[in-house]
Amino acid sequence: MTDATAPGTSASYATGGAFYRLVWKWHFLASLYVLPFMAMLALTGGIYLYKPQIESWLYADQIYVTQGAETLSYEAQIDALRAHSGITRLRGVTTYDDPTRSTKIEFNDGEKIRSYAWVNPYSGEVLGTVERDKTAMHLLKKFHGELLLGKAGTKFVELAAHWAIVMFITGVYLWWPRGNRSLKQAVSPPKGSPKQGRSWWRETHLFTGFLATLLVVPILLSGLPWTDVWGGGLSYVQEQTGQKSQSLRFSRSVPNSTTSEGLTIAYADVFATAKAEGLIAPFEMRPPKNEKAAFWIRSASRNRHDQNELIIDQYSGAVLKRHDFTSNPVVAKTVSYGISFHQGELYGWLNLAQNTLAAVLAFGLSLTGFIAWWKRRPAGALGVPNAPDAALSPAMIILVVALSLILPLVGASLIFAIILDWVLFRRIGWFRNRQP
Repeated sequence: MTDATAPGTSASYATGGAFYRLVWKWHFLASLYVLPFMAMLALTGGIYLYKPQIESWLYADQIYVTQGAETLSYEAQIDALRAHSGITRLRGVTTYDDPTRSTKIEFNDGEKIRSYAWVNPYSGEVLGTVERDKTAMHLLKKFHGELLLGKAGTKFVELAAHWAIVMFITGVYLWWPRGNRSLKQAVSPPKGSPKQGRSWWRETHLFTGFLATLLVVPILLSGLPWTDVWGGGLSYVQEQTGQKSQSLRFSRSVPNSTTSEGLTIAYADVFATAKAEGLIAPFEMRPPKNEKAAFWIRSASRNRHDQNELIIDQYSGAVLKRHDFTSNPVVAKTVSYGISFHQGELYGWLNLAQNTLAAVLAFGLSLTGFIAWWKRRPAGALGVPNAPDAALSPAMIILVVALSLILPLVGASLIFAIILDWVLFRRIGWFRNRQP
């Protein structure tokens, strides 16, 4: 394909028409905001997919131990940590069905800082401690989800995710074969080399976008339940329709222990009860907060079907309540499966490989989009595609309204952009078409 068939030329206008140019303009404007975020999300998300492997490497000296003859009690291991770092609050203990793994303890240290510690279960040696909020993967996750800017940052990221969906929808329309361009050409890798200039980069961007649409859009959709606005709305609907997860971890209906006095059972007995109930290791246990409360324990397996929970009486050791993942409502299970898919855990190495490829494609899409724009923009101008003002048909108006309802930040930002255009951009000439 030559530059004569690239968008912005008379040939493309002849085959695409006014609506094509209008869609291209919206695609371009959406991309101005989305592409920098997409590059960031692709890099951070692609790395975070390998969190277990990275942490096993970063903390290898703390995670892995030489197997000994006999393990100390969990209470003795916690006492060793208390002597080492101080414990103002014991948050949880995670243990593995692996004799070469240390015991992981989550706690607030003497300065009330939420931290992790790894203790050798055979010697009681504290192998290392780290503040939770300063671990590499925690910081990466926070940057991925909120740019390290808290609630305000989440809105920027969510807005980018919403407009990314719009960008992909408009991108598919632009990619769709028309004129002399066949379906075979559209689904084939670009021929030639970057030396061919703008046309090669445009074709590479189109082909990368085609592949990215197939792999990245499902990741975008599966990440929406984590967001503040869209995810908060979904959570509200789930609560009103009885489709909320029945997890016991943060439930207000968790039963207390049967009495408020007596001797608390050993932590080893809690883990033994979990095994006897068929829970799959590793186990994450959280101790009672007070004399009336009970133990909470769950399977921390990456397999969602194994993530079952128990509430155990701290005095008698009786199982007071059980929740299995499979008993969750349909929507709650679907959201959970989506999160598992988003993290590359749903169907093993294939899911991991698929999401890794998606991250590479998303970054490539950002790069090729930027280069294609840079090569076609007029000197000293932004290069907004030349699209005539077009009256939207009733069907298009319905589509825009529906999209704004499904993706509320799209609607809100669209209204904001229109107001800015009326009161500011038209006066200073921003985002106006400067090419013939």
